[in-house]
Amino acid sequence: MALPGPEWRGLLARRWAELDPPLRERLAAASLHDAVRLGCDLLRTEEEEVALVRLCQRVRTGKEPEAASFYREQGNREFGHRRYQMALRLYSKAASHELPSSPEVSVCFANRSAALFHLEHFEVCLEDIARAESHGYPDRLLPKVLLRKAECLLCLGRLQDAADALSVVESKIHMDGLMTSPTHQTLLKKLSQLKVKLHEKERCPEPAQEARGDMQGKSEIWEENDGISGASSSLSLNFDTERGRHLVASQDIMPGQSLLKEEAFVSVLCPGESLPLQDSETAWDTRVTNADLYCHRCLRQLLASVPCRGCSYAKYCSQDCADMAWEQYHRTECSLGALLLTLGVFCHVALRTVLLAGFAEVNRLVEWSHSGDKDPHNSKAGCKCLSETPEPGAGTRGIPGCDDSGQYHSSYQAVFHLLPHTEQHSPEHKFLCMLSVVAICKQLQEAGLHAAVLNQESSEQWPKTKTSEQTSDELSPELKTVAEAMLRHMLQLQCNAQAITVMQELGPGDGAVVNKKPVRLATAFFPVLSLLNHSCCPNTSVSFSGTAATVRASQPIPRGQEIFHCYGPHQCRMGAAERQQLLRQYFFECHCRACLDELESDVKSVVSMRNSFCCPSCQAPMQGEEDLLCCSNEACATSVSRENLSRRLQDLQQQIKKALDLLRDRKADQAIKMLLKCQMDAGNFLSPEHLLMGEMEDHLAQGSGRKQPDT
Repeated sequence: MALPGPEWRGLLARRWAELDPPLRERLAAASLHDAVRLGCDLLRTEEEEVALVRLCQRVRTGKEPEAASFYREQGNREFGHRRYQMALRLYSKAASHELPSSPEVSVCFANRSAALFHLEHFEVCLEDIARAESHGYPDRLLPKVLLRKAECLLCLGRLQDAADALSVVESKIHMDGLMTSPTHQTLLKKLSQLKVKLHEKERCPEPAQEARGDMQGKSEIWEENDGISGASSSLSLNFDTERGRHLVASQDIMPGQSLLKEEAFVSVLCPGESLPLQDSETAWDTRVTNADLYCHRCLRQLLASVPCRGCSYAKYCSQDCADMAWEQYHRTECSLGALLLTLGVFCHVALRTVLLAGFAEVNRLVEWSHSGDKDPHNSKAGCKCLSETPEPGAGTRGIPGCDDSGQYHSSYQAVFHLLPHTEQHSPEHKFLCMLSVVAICKQLQEAGLHAAVLNQESSEQWPKTKTSEQTSDELSPELKTVAEAMLRHMLQLQCNAQAITVMQELGPGDGAVVNKKPVRLATAFFPVLSLLNHSCCPNTSVSFSGTAATVRASQPIPRGQEIFHCYGPHQCRMGAAERQQLLRQYFFECHCRACLDELESDVKSVVSMRNSFCCPSCQAPMQGEEDLLCCSNEACATSVSRENLSRRLQDLQQQIKKALDLLRDRKADQAIKMLLKCQMDAGNFLSPEHLLMGEMEDHLAQGSGRKQPDT
């Protein structure tokens, strides 16, 4: 869900309709700066606050120990049925709901390690065992987990580590006493079996595998562009008034050649559709979504997720990813999880973009956009209109988004310079985006997260309680700046959001065939990739690995040709009219080669149809641009209305359709008779060059081939 949900959109649509016409006109013409200030005044009614609270209550992102117990029990049930993959997911859900200080979270990790062991993910199993130990796994249960650790090490061929682990287990079992209990007897038996296995491996070590040769051949030669970060040296950055900023081949490019390798400046995981895990309906959702399957920071596929310390929604591939996300943005986002999911991915991307940039950089560029200085590095001034042409002789230094040395980096400055198309968006859409970002900033203020947003040391520097100087209805100046930047980014995303996609299986494959479809995994800003203009017949392809995009040439690209990317509507999937309709959301009309060729072909077809009627009397071509057509033969005075001839053509097409139905029903004789009659009728008013005349010839040949031979 890119934009806010339908209920919030509907509420704000009613609010917009209720506004006085002068206020609507004022909002429609307002700058981003003024729009935020108006939004702060408008978002004060109890109706919006109550609606947001109600909508957020439907999205459960908090820690719920009862949910953790439920998921853990469901996981145990699946484990008992040897459905280890399902058990793995359920144990992960349980861990995400446990409080970080709870000893129960260690049980979730230990249980999950058992599922991982049976799935033969031994390295990840060891990680979960370490997590269980560090979170205070009960001492009385530890020997069983340590035996699993030793067995993993044996399977991985780490014999000395396995021997050390077995020694620790043996000491622990003997220290516990009660050697005659059934549990201890089972543990001792397992210990003895693992010792035997260890001795066998020590006596007959497995031969070391030879280093595999380079099966891929030599790695691709990559020379990075000096002026465009992540781009190949075979590209150059250009600007003109018609195409704006765009990339051009500075040398001949071969198919398959890498042109761009860029890490997303920001990305936000899209929760995606639920994938059914089990059929039973329960108080808690047991289905799996993309939010359970991929790391919320780096987008790697998850086996054993590391849960966020504060919410049940965010999950990571490692503790390092969790810590980096917390430090960079999640400490601010964590308590806003339900609100961000309610208001959609675009709102979330806008907030995270600001948090990653840092308030100092955001404030510098927002202030810069308010005045007229052309130097983006002058902290006391702003920039000219981003749609203006650079000054002659300025080179790349004058291209919006480039730094003072003329280099274009994948940076916040480049993101900020992506066009928001403020004038092209409908006033209703701007109103929706404006009140949505103001709602987030008010929540930040009320939650006492002001200091975190400003990258200050402690959020305690901002009081959580309302004061006479600062009320929840009045945003601080700093948060108004944040809201303005967020509004800018929300509007930019309409044209500059890049979908990060992965191929997901649609269901169990049938034999060797596996059905897959591309699924939107995340929404991101790629400021360098955004330099590529659209074409319905692009000369590149884009692939993703985590948060990284790679652009390769899909065909030979001669020097001087522009580099094109497809924004979605492709000539192989839809016609020009449908593509043009879909591309209107990007505020341009496509004039790529595919569109121009198709439109030209359509025009020729229409012209051909207009001039393809012949005189019913003498069969000479009919002529005329108006509704009345006249015979071109001066000796013939016949005239017929275009409507009459068009109606005859429609009747003829219906008769041909009936004949084809007879052919499909294996009634070739009847079909041929009907087609011959159609052909005779057509000859009375259609020229021999008309497409329908050729089609009837083809249908007659097809019918003759199906006709049963005489016996």
